[in-house]
Amino acid sequence: MDADQPRRRGEAPSSDGVDLDVEGILLNDGSRMSPTRLDQIVAEALAEGEDLLNAASPHAPLPPGMNEYEAAVDAMLHDAHVAAPHEVPALVARHAAVLGATQAVTYLADLQQNVLVPFLGSSAPGVELKPLAVDTTLAGRAFQHVRVLTQSLPDEAAGLRVWLPLLDSTERLGVLGLTIPAGTSAYELHHGALGRRLGRLASLTADLVVTKTFYGDTIVKVRRHTAMDLAAELHWSLLPPLIFSGRQVTIAAAFEPAYNVAGDAVDYAVDAGWARFGIFDGMGHDLQSAHLSALTVAAYRNSRRAGRSLTTTARTIDDAVQAFWSGEGYCSGLLAELDTTTGRLSWINAGHPEPLVLRDRKLVRSLHVEPGLPFGLGPTPTPQANEYTVGTYRLQPGDQVVLYTDGVTDARDPDGAGFGVRRLVDLLTRTDDPLLPPPEKMRRLVRALLEHQRGRLTDDATLLSVTWRSDSEQVLLP
Repeated sequence: MDADQPRRRGEAPSSDGVDLDVEGILLNDGSRMSPTRLDQIVAEALAEGEDLLNAASPHAPLPPGMNEYEAAVDAMLHDAHVAAPHEVPALVARHAAVLGATQAVTYLADLQQNVLVPFLGSSAPGVELKPLAVDTTLAGRAFQHVRVLTQSLPDEAAGLRVWLPLLDSTERLGVLGLTIPAGTSAYELHHGALGRRLGRLASLTADLVVTKTFYGDTIVKVRRHTAMDLAAELHWSLLPPLIFSGRQVTIAAAFEPAYNVAGDAVDYAVDAGWARFGIFDGMGHDLQSAHLSALTVAAYRNSRRAGRSLTTTARTIDDAVQAFWSGEGYCSGLLAELDTTTGRLSWINAGHPEPLVLRDRKLVRSLHVEPGLPFGLGPTPTPQANEYTVGTYRLQPGDQVVLYTDGVTDARDPDGAGFGVRRLVDLLTRTDDPLLPPPEKMRRLVRALLEHQRGRLTDDATLLSVTWRSDSEQVLLP
């Protein structure tokens, strides 16, 4: 779009350094595929999958009281039951076409959320589309801000390109890119029936990505851009979703290095009236460290799900680590539970860095309690000798509690300058933009940490943020 040409209402502006990718689809060899060719590929794939993805024909009689768009959603849900993971892209493109949208491509965020990787499955054999950078493309901007964004194609008669965020609950999976007819107004897209229908399609796409991930390796491999070591493989298999947001509490976590992390782990559970969470740092930086953290998380979950108290849970973890490692391995950790009705926070510290409490972009305090020994090193002659002290603190609405491992604050740049708690607090306050979704704040914080060490961490670095009554729903959903 020329600088002097007026923008259509609802269309996202271009800016220097942002690749809007409107002149075709970028391929890995640097060439471009025309939108027409992409349509041909999708059409061919749909024809080949006709028998398996047997959606209801638009010419078939509609059930009484059902319109064609409801029938399209119903058909997609039906087809999803028998679709394998690699068939999801063709299924999505097929049903996007029923809604009048073309060139539908699903892009998934890689593990580090640096790029959006095209998920083509078996819908475009022999074709590899270029990933889109999260920081420098319009698709990436839609991902960052969880917003539906549009852009005009060079030939305006060809239509309007739309980027829709893909969300599993409030966890960002990627974006869905598709083209809608030229002349579609911003009101139709953002407030009208078309926008609602495309939003449902994006929601169903996200649900399919999540559920089908467990039935094959296709989707897992799409989201990896380099080889993962065995310790990290074990680590990622243990993790809960890295973002949860409800009306009472928002939880966000991040890890680096994503493909080599071993000893760090987090876990949480949000139930009626309570949010329970923990962060752990196993001794070492290898497969042995991953095994240690896996045992710690398993013991934590087992005790938590049995309804045991913080002190009993801490003893259970300590006993489990001692029994298996015989004093030759240990894991620092911090266990906490938040009464989501009153804001009362309780925690136990087992040789771990103290959590931070931030309020209105300022550090309020660090949460100090007499620490116990790391799990696996506590004395066990009598049950009383192994007690851990429980600290309590009353949060205010909007307060953010930040837990971290020492790999964050001990990180050093090539010149030897440490990252430190002060720099962490500074970044937490500077990235606490109320217009940014919590997972985006965490992503930017981790990027700043990596930049400090020139992209090479010498230890696992993990962050866990818990915010009580954050009122962030407006920035977490499109």
